[in-house]
Formats: sequence, C-alpha cells, structure tokens
Amino acid sequence: MDFSLLGPIAVTTGSAELSLGPAKRRSVLALLLLQPNTTVPLEQLIDSLWEDEPPEHARTVVQGHVSRLRATLAEGGAEAYGVELTTHGSAYLLRLPEELIDAHRFGELVTLARPEAAPADAVPLLREALGLWRGPALTGTVTSPPFAAAAHALEERRLTAVEALGRAYGALGEHEQAAAILYSAAVNHPLREGLIAGLMRALFRTGRQSDALEWFHRTRRLLSEELGVDPGERLRGAYEEILRAEAAGKVRKAAAPPSGGAGASVAEPAGGPRSTTGGARPAAEEPPSAAPGDTGTPAPGGARAGATNGPGQRAGAAPRLLPRPPARFLGREHQLTTLTQVLTDRTTGESPLAVVAGPAGVGKTACAVQWAHLHAGAFPDGQLFADLRGFGEGDEAPPAEILRDFLLALGTPPERVPRSAEAASALFRSLVAERRLLVVLDNARSSAQVRPLLPGGPHCATVVTSRSRLDGLVATDWARPVGLQALGHEEGAALLGAMLGPDRVAEDPAAARELVDLCDGLPLALRAAAAQLTARPRWRLARLAAALHDERRRLALLSAEDTGVAAALRMSVARLSADDARLLSALATTSDGHLNASAAAALAGYDQERMQDGLDRLAEMHLVDEEATDVYTISTLTQLFARDTRGESGEAGPSGTGDGGTKSG
Repeated sequence: MDFSLLGPIAVTTGSAELSLGPAKRRSVLALLLLQPNTTVPLEQLIDSLWEDEPPEHARTVVQGHVSRLRATLAEGGAEAYGVELTTHGSAYLLRLPEELIDAHRFGELVTLARPEAAPADAVPLLREALGLWRGPALTGTVTSPPFAAAAHALEERRLTAVEALGRAYGALGEHEQAAAILYSAAVNHPLREGLIAGLMRALFRTGRQSDALEWFHRTRRLLSEELGVDPGERLRGAYEEILRAEAAGKVRKAAAPPSGGAGASVAEPAGGPRSTTGGARPAAEEPPSAAPGDTGTPAPGGARAGATNGPGQRAGAAPRLLPRPPARFLGREHQLTTLTQVLTDRTTGESPLAVVAGPAGVGKTACAVQWAHLHAGAFPDGQLFADLRGFGEGDEAPPAEILRDFLLALGTPPERVPRSAEAASALFRSLVAERRLLVVLDNARSSAQVRPLLPGGPHCATVVTSRSRLDGLVATDWARPVGLQALGHEEGAALLGAMLGPDRVAEDPAAARELVDLCDGLPLALRAAAAQLTARPRWRLARLAAALHDERRRLALLSAEDTGVAAALRMSVARLSADDARLLSALATTSDGHLNASAAAALAGYDQERMQDGLDRLAEMHLVDEEATDVYTISTLTQLFARDTRGESGEAGPSGTGDGGTKSG
C-alpha cells in the first residue's frame, strides 16, 4: 500500500488505486499523512478544510469523511500493511510505517545524497527522489491556507533537491546535464536566485557564457520590476565569477548539442539559430541540451522547461493528466478517425477544437480519452484533463478552479496563480502558446464554461465532451462537432462479449441482440447489464432480457452502485427549465416514441411556436432526436425515466425537475 502526497492525493495497493471520494475527504487523508503517527485534533481538521467560517455541521462532516476513509483503507487491505486509522477522543491518528508515504521516501533519499562529498552516489539518489513527484504536491485537496502552505513547503524541498542534483552533476563535470536539470526549474521559478545562479554557472561551463549572462540580466529586471530589489549575493557572485573567468580567457568553446537534442548552444550551426513561429528567441530562452536518455527532473506538474523550442520539439517531461484508458473500449472507428482529422489539422494556423456530443451514457468521455491515449505522442508537451462537472450532482466547475489546476500542472508556483479567471486564462494561453499540448475538457455544460479554458497556441488541440451540442463553440470558435450515437446490434453484442467473455454471448446471440435493444444501444446501459450478469454467473442472457422486459424494473436493473442510466438521465433533466422538463414528461406518454411538433403540442398543451422552441432545446440536449424534418423520437429508456419522474411528482409534469432539479428517479 502506497500513499501519495507528491502529486494527486492517492492510495494504491498493487496496481489498483483506491477511490478516495471528494476533495474534503482527500484533504482529511492528506492532513493525517502530513502528520503520520501523530494525533490530529478534530478542530485542526475543521480549520484546514474550510477557508471561511465552517458550517455548523462541520464536525459531523469530518467524522463522516474519517469513517469512509477507514472503510476504504480496510477494503484495500490496510491491516496487512500495518495501517490503522483510529479515533482518540476528539482527535484522529493514522498509524502506518512512514516509508509507505512518498514524501517520507523523498526526504530520506535527499538526506542520503551528498552532492559535494559523493556526487556519483548523489545523482541516482536525487533522481530517484525527484522521480517520486507526479505533479504539484497535494493536488486534489481544498484550497485553504494550511494546505497551500504545506504544498509550498513540499515544493521548496523539491526545488532544493533540484539544486542539489545540479551541483552533483557539476561536481562530476557533467555540466550539460546540470544545465538541463536546472533550466527546467528556473523557467518555472524565475525569481529563485540560487537556482538561477546554479544555471548560470552550468551554462558558462558548457561554453554558453552569453546565455548565462542573459539569465542574470533577465532575473535582475524581474527582481526590480516585481519585488523592487537588486540581485542578492548568490546571483551577483555567479555573475562576477563568470566575468572574471571571461577576462582571464577561461571561456570554454560551446559544444554542439546531441543530434535531436532539446537545446542549442551559443555557437549555432550554419544557417543561424532555430526559430519558432514567433521568430528567433533570445539565446537565454533556449533550453540546454540534455545527455542522451536524460529526461531531466519534472517540475511540480511534470512540465520541465515551460516551453518547447518550436513546433514538434520538446524541452522535457510534461504533465500527463489523462485518466487511464477506458476498459474494453470497442468500435467508434469513424468517430476516432474524425477526431484525428480535426485535431491534427495544422493547415489552418489555429488551435483545433472538437466537440464530442451525444446523449447520456453513449460513451463520450470514453471516446475522447481513448483518442487522447492513442495520440498522446502527437502532443509531447503534455496532456491536460479536467471534469467540468456540467452534468453532475453538485455545481459545475468554475473556470478559475480548472485554470488553477492547469497552471499548477504546468509548473506555475501556487502563489503566482492569478485569482481572477480572466488573468489565469491569459497566463494559461501565454504558457502554452508554443507548446504541442492536448487539452481534454470533459462533461461541459455550456460554451461559456469552456471558452476561458481554450489554449491559444496553433500547436495545441482541444477535445470537449458534452450532452449539449455546444452550438456556441461551433459559431464563435469554429469547433468541429463529432456526434456519438447508440451502438448497433453487432457493436453492442461485441461489447457484451468483451465484458462477459465471447463464449457466454455466443451461446445465445439472439438474447444478446435483445439486450442491446432493451439497453437502447447505450454503452453505459450495456455495461450495467454486463455487471448484473457478471454478478450472476449462472444466469443466461435470456434471463436478464426477460427481467428487463418489465419496464418498472428496467432502469433499476441497468444500474450498478453509483453508475447507471437513471443517474445519468437525472443529471440531464436536472439542467432543464421547469417548462422543458414538463414537456419531456408529456412526450414520454407516446406509445412508440415518434411524434411531430403538432402531436407534441397537443400532448403538452403548448402552442406551436412554444412547442418548437422546446423540442429544439431537448434535441440540443440529446433528450430527443430529430430523426427527420419535424419527426422527433424519444428513446425508450428516456421515456421510462420521464414517466417514473412524472409518477413520483404526482403532477402533470415533472415539476420537481424544474429549476432546481430532482432527487428522484
């Protein structure tokens, strides 16, 4: 069992990661891990979890999170690892071997390393220590001052280790490697004078004296403009050391970078310096070359250099925030091909944007994530992912929250992340302007929620998934729509075979086709059906099909814990206005799911114009489908959900699903 603080808060057992739940629960675990084998008072947890005045029920909330953590750890086999979460009066104690915590292992490795006395031994120790970082420390916790301070302290320890690794390489005479390591951190921490001083010395010793001096002058300007101070002793000392060496004629001739390397020396090859789409860069902005096979040390979010040398050239490791590839993903070849055509089109000079849209449960996220993993190599500067929570239980994710996560992943220090969404959006676009980066924005509610999160660089690409068509993005940002429809019989049966094993499906192909029909071809429903059959290995497919014919039970059977068609539809309906929710409920009374605007108007008691507007909104949300001109269809599962909601409300329409949403269904 491993506990991770140096990146997203996580607990893994073997290759499996435990589900830790919402941010506050992860924050409780993080605070206990920051003080292992020490009792942590309940009041300290409350003060850390709420930046403002905590609610009256804060104690109950914390107690609930501790209880769920205890159960989660027990399910992961905590006892076998010597892990125990106990209550001591009004305090909690997480007892565990401290070597299970990545931050503890990091500290031990750094302590063992002696960069000046034993540099050859220090290099592998420090590289192993820095390799434990998977992103900004304490990612996924709440944004209160105590957690910000703890994350800042861990980041300071990381930067100290980076500086030590640079010194160790320097002591071994491996100045190219030292420059590559230090450059990454210097770009992301341009006011850290000790870091800049080390980089200056490393650059000078590789023959890049003009680059080294440019770093000094740029840092001096930043210190003056942002802090109103002059360079300190370490920075001045490095500058004067280089000037004295130059005067004494001790300048080393610049070495050519390795073939295909990330950097360039001061002595450029014939033809002049490399240029980007914005023209030639100043020499100090060119990252130093790394030794073959040396990937450098990742910055907090995995971004090493903060910029690429130009289109298609990486400066080093980059943030990889994609969720794991979807399990048993099948089909969707046409949509994947379309995404490839849209997102790898570099002929327009613009940042390509695709919107994967479709009804709840059709597999939009799986399709987008599958494509992102297949084409990750086309985006060497990183892949960012965010769930915008547009159709979730709580509020949608504000752009400022997502931008903060992106900026931290790209190596921006927490204290330098702008507070306003507008400023954060501008900084984000600036940071990625010359990168080849993929951004996946999942579960968007509206175009307005997406726009601040779009990168501006011509080498970036963005995939958005939504139950809405997001016509606004098509109109203003030239987004290319990629629609997902329900699976056909062959694809649906193949998915069941992948989940259950081909033999079980092959023994009754007719029942498999029937299950696809009863699930409306929705991958989410088919996966839930497969879960039911997996739990009942003696059931034949025909038995589940017979059970699903009972419309009163179908939605319940097509659910698995917190996953299912009813839960997904509930989130769609909760976003409707009261009038549109009542219209959907009225449409659910049709016998075959087919109707035109006139018939719908008669059912709902609306006039023709009002009815047409309502149908258009429902079609835009993929709750009905415009099969042909003035011919609308509503899927069987959507009908069943709307009927259930109508029955539970006890009214002519699902008024409980109006402006505030419903908790029923």
